[in-house]
Amino acid sequence: MGNRALRRAVFLDRDGVVNEPIVRDGKPYPPALDELHLVPHAAPSLEALHAAGYALLVVTNQPDIARGSRTAAEIGAIHARLADELPIDGFYVCPHDDDDRCTCRKPLPGLIERAVRERGIDSAASFIVGDRWKDIAAGRAAGLTTIFIDRGYAERRPDPPADVTLTSLEGAAAWILNRQPA
Repeated sequence: MGNRALRRAVFLDRDGVVNEPIVRDGKPYPPALDELHLVPHAAPSLEALHAAGYALLVVTNQPDIARGSRTAAEIGAIHARLADELPIDGFYVCPHDDDDRCTCRKPLPGLIERAVRERGIDSAASFIVGDRWKDIAAGRAAGLTTIFIDRGYAERRPDPPADVTLTSLEGAAAWILNRQPA
């Protein structure tokens, strides 16, 4: 990296953090393009983080690609729409299922580590915002400060807990911005 200053980043899970998930039986699922809706206050929250100098990077497991129920092009169309509406600097996607045993599928930190290398990110000065235990585990393994958005899903919770637990992306953005040095 030489003398180049490392950037701070906020890593964001996609479904349940940036956009609303489809919740069935208390479990979150990714929406189709025609079901895509941003979470409340997503645009102003991310714009504030971006204006403060944070790179905004989506890190998302999309096993529906491996399962054959969604194509990479469909996932790309969702990301294109999100990029049109939000100041997101990049998308990092794991297209694998659990049985593939890849290193990029959260809870492993492979997607985050790749983004850190490619974009010159300072992990110690960066955050992950996620709504599932896998997001928090991946962020912790990558050396990020972890923020859990508790959406009340009927599933496992982060253990150990995240550095902070909140209920919205708006709250997460405000918490991050309030931690900045004056």
